[in-house]
Amino acid sequence: MDKTAASAAAAVADIRDGASIAVGGFGLSGVPNVLIDALFEAGASGLSVVSNNCGVDGGGLGVLLAARRIDRVTGSYVGENKEFARQYLAGELEVELIPQGTLAERLRAGGCGIPAFYTPAGVGTQVAEGGLPWRYAPGGSVALCSPPKEVREFGGAQYVLEYGIVTDYALVHAAKGDRHGNLLFAKSARNFNPLAAMAGRITVAEVEELVEPGVLDPDEVHLPGVFVQRVVALTARQAADKRIEKRTVRTVRTGSAETPAGS
Repeated sequence: MDKTAASAAAAVADIRDGASIAVGGFGLSGVPNVLIDALFEAGASGLSVVSNNCGVDGGGLGVLLAARRIDRVTGSYVGENKEFARQYLAGELEVELIPQGTLAERLRAGGCGIPAFYTPAGVGTQVAEGGLPWRYAPGGSVALCSPPKEVREFGGAQYVLEYGIVTDYALVHAAKGDRHGNLLFAKSARNFNPLAAMAGRITVAEVEELVEPGVLDPDEVHLPGVFVQRVVALTARQAADKRIEKRTVRTVRTGSAETPAGS
């Protein structure tokens, strides 16, 4: 039952070229950076990634993207990653953009063994009708577009059929975890990490604090260990390394001077 791995490198050592990987995180919150860095060092390429976004330039999944290790991204948001946008528009990267709530439910459905479900999100748009550019040709034309999806009526409303997502691996970040793989996520890191973890056939979790089984109250557990196969304990330094995607400050008056807030 002890699922702890000796290191991040050992935990991702069997991820091969062409693997599909669900990755947790929202923006830069709750991103499994240590596992991503270990995967970068391992050298796997041709990866298909499922994640809300693909990191930022030089951070998160952006590290793998810049090294041209990712061939396909399924996500909801290009975000602040200029290299992501450049590769997509240049025809170097295949991208399936889907509504954020649909992505969340597709991951959850895959983890629960639900093959498909109907949702109203996307009805009447290219999400349902097809034609969304998945890959551009070098000249700017569309080389591959999304196919049309089945639409059915329930109770007088239209719904589009979406398929559950199951990936070879999942990489997630948790605030606490025990040796059995039970995980607790902090704040917005709880958005996609539990769902990504559910979707992976082999799920690897990096945890800021590793505790013994029984320390976590059952009511604290956000994801049961049945979904987790490997646990990596972070060092104090790794756990404290939390990047800010966009820092905004305001000017406040202190007497006759103006200084940035927080100075």
